[in-house]
Amino acid sequence: MEEPQLLHHVTDSVATVVISHPAKRNAMTAAMWAAVPPLLARLADDPDVRVLVLTGAGRTFCAGADISTLRESASEAQGLAVAAEEALAAFPKPTLAAIRGHCVGGGAQLAAACDLRFADQDALFGVTPAKLGIVYPASSTRRLVSLVGPATAKYLLFSGELIDAGRALRTGLVDEVLPGGELDKRVAEFTRVLASRSQLTQAAAKEFADGRTDREAHWNEQARTAGDTAEGVAAFLERRAPRFTWNVSASG
Repeated sequence: MEEPQLLHHVTDSVATVVISHPAKRNAMTAAMWAAVPPLLARLADDPDVRVLVLTGAGRTFCAGADISTLRESASEAQGLAVAAEEALAAFPKPTLAAIRGHCVGGGAQLAAACDLRFADQDALFGVTPAKLGIVYPASSTRRLVSLVGPATAKYLLFSGELIDAGRALRTGLVDEVLPGGELDKRVAEFTRVLASRSQLTQAAAKEFADGRTDREAHWNEQARTAGDTAEGVAAFLERRAPRFTWNVSASG
């Protein structure tokens, strides 16, 4: 039987991280949660990585935490999950969750921590701590509210009920829903677009959109010295694809 693990590969500037625990619908074990921050740190430091995709092995994204781990120490397991979620949210390059099947509990936490979420039309979503008597972390609750608003967040948290991809799209939990068989193609297409754009623009926009307010001078200085603006304007006038050189991995 395949061991629960996080798999990853880098192709054409896109790092793909795969949650793999087929025996339990890709449920996250304590070791898998603990592996997320160091893996993301390595990928963030890799100058060849411009975009990160998070997905699940097979036909399921992630069914949440491996419940058997909660018998030992629910608070410790939750701490590992929050650390993984925060590491994903802080990843300095664009992140996209590619979701098929169940995206539930801790899986929904990870998906919500990504910048964008694309889903197969048959995907199902749920935030299920009320089924286990667990207090959902404050940071995770705020992130969920920022995506779907307080009313939908309360619906999900109070009930633990699953919602389909159509409702997830209407509430803002996902950004695109794809018909059967089209998810991988669309993710590949869109990540090529992201990888072709200015990392300088993306990195600054990510910080500003996430509410950081103390680095405007830093980004203005980066823009002044990086050369991406001059390259972008020149490419536009010359009707060619830009060759942006600023890299978040080298900027600090």
